[in-house]
Amino acid sequence: MSPPTLSTTSPSDIHQTCTTHSLTTEEFGALQSLVNAAKSAAYCPYSNFRVGCVLLTSSGKYISGANVENASYPVTTCAERVAFGKAITEGHRGFKAVAVATDITPPASPCGMCRQCIREFCELSVPIIMFDGEGGFAVMKLEELLPLSFGPEALGVPSQTKAA
Repeated sequence: MSPPTLSTTSPSDIHQTCTTHSLTTEEFGALQSLVNAAKSAAYCPYSNFRVGCVLLTSSGKYISGANVENASYPVTTCAERVAFGKAITEGHRGFKAVAVATDITPPASPCGMCRQCIREFCELSVPIIMFDGEGGFAVMKLEELLPLSFGPEALGVPSQTKAA
């Protein structure tokens, strides 16, 4: 089931999203602005499908990433995995929100591999905010995007979702 597409120009849509997911309107605005900037850094000469991702950490930091394609297609790295790779190697743990932006409408959700990557480091309740190329957005919790998920705790590894 697809979530409804909301509007970035609707104060009501933004307010409801922020209230539901414990974000401030400033955080939402920063996520929207930064994820579009991240998208512009995408290296995608083969697909021309730009994707940006921004993570909001529990401590209020924003970490960005963009997709990086490769002539050997399986080597391509999605924006979400670039952002999480940066965040984790910089010592960040605990994430409050994940934002993803593409140029298509309706908003695109993270691929299956990225959903699993997000699952490794985020609580199931983390909001995934998906922005399209025309001012629309949709929001789903990770547990809605990846039901019956498999995470570190299934292998006896402590959760990596808490801030360090």
